[in-house]
Amino acid sequence: MTNQIPLVQGREYLAIPGPSVMPDAVLQAMHRPSPNIYDGELVEMMPALISDLKRVARTRHNVAIYIANGHGTWEAALSNVIAPGETVLAPASGRFTHGWAEMAEGVGAKVQLLDFGTASAWDFDQIDDALRADKDHQIKAVLAVHVDTSSSIRNDIPTLRRLLDDLGHPALLMADCIASLGCDRFKMDDWGVDVTVSACQKGLMTPAGLGFVFFNDKAQAKRATMPRVSQYWDWQPRANPDLFYQYFNGTAPTHHLYGLRAALDLIHAEGIEHVWARHEHLAKAIWAACETWAQGGALHLNVTDRAHRSRAVTSLRLSNGRGTPLRAYTENQLGLTLGIGLGMEDYDGCFRLGHMGHVNGQMIMAMLGGMETAMAALDIPRGAGALEAAATTLATQTEPSD
Repeated sequence: MTNQIPLVQGREYLAIPGPSVMPDAVLQAMHRPSPNIYDGELVEMMPALISDLKRVARTRHNVAIYIANGHGTWEAALSNVIAPGETVLAPASGRFTHGWAEMAEGVGAKVQLLDFGTASAWDFDQIDDALRADKDHQIKAVLAVHVDTSSSIRNDIPTLRRLLDDLGHPALLMADCIASLGCDRFKMDDWGVDVTVSACQKGLMTPAGLGFVFFNDKAQAKRATMPRVSQYWDWQPRANPDLFYQYFNGTAPTHHLYGLRAALDLIHAEGIEHVWARHEHLAKAIWAACETWAQGGALHLNVTDRAHRSRAVTSLRLSNGRGTPLRAYTENQLGLTLGIGLGMEDYDGCFRLGHMGHVNGQMIMAMLGGMETAMAALDIPRGAGALEAAATTLATQTEPSD
């Protein structure tokens, strides 16, 4: 291996679960001088941009845009609806629920954490027990991570909504869709989500820097009861601005808005139903390859049940800590960057595949081919025929599963 010639020349492939691959159209839209932030095209394009952003989240309600990453939208959402001393319920299936819960504690909330580990989706019996025990409705919100980017678990938001409704529990349903928006099927209004948080650098295919908080009338009613909300995090003026600068509480993130506009154009030209179906079809090809490799005994998919797997990110583990060497090989020898084992106990064994946003069939096959090459170079045991299994899956027309 030490005598191998690196083959990293050419365009590198960033196959991590965000930031995702940036479309040329997005980069070109951003490559321009700064615009006037008081009048003209930037001001005029905002109403349509807001409308098209809400179309992706499948909501007719409100959205506030923040110059922030996903962690910023966690705090923004909490700051508008959770007062110090109030309680939130956090069912965790990976690192990012823990992160959101820690953010809630930081704004003074009490957190009731239900930890289901990093390889299991929510246990609705335990969630049911927690909500039933809350007879005086001290729990004001449920922090529901739709797709945990660390574990790649996809949780069932509609079932959680039905549970809350069946119990008559008034807690807000708050969904983290940072890894899923524009990738996994998500319908805010139809699923009864009260607050949705997301960010631009994954399924929305825009360089990191914009965060979004979508909220409905129920959430707005809770906002109206808050004793105070910081001027910067307050979603009210951002969602209902009288002047352009109120969208951002100051100077607009000009070039990110141009990039987001281009990304939304790509999404709506394709059609969100096709976007969801494309992500699912590509994910099934990845699963087919990984399940075949797993027959060799060294590779393990973190999520065994396909029904609970994200269509945007896949978390994997190699025995004997070989995930880090595999990532080093693909990056340094092939120009293919895979994701680290974020939030997993076996850091060196775990790694992640990002397959979100601007990806197609040949890119997925290239990623899988790079992994096959690395496993061959590192003499990692694996089942035979993984690439053929992926190719057969891509060549087979299937109906979306949900």
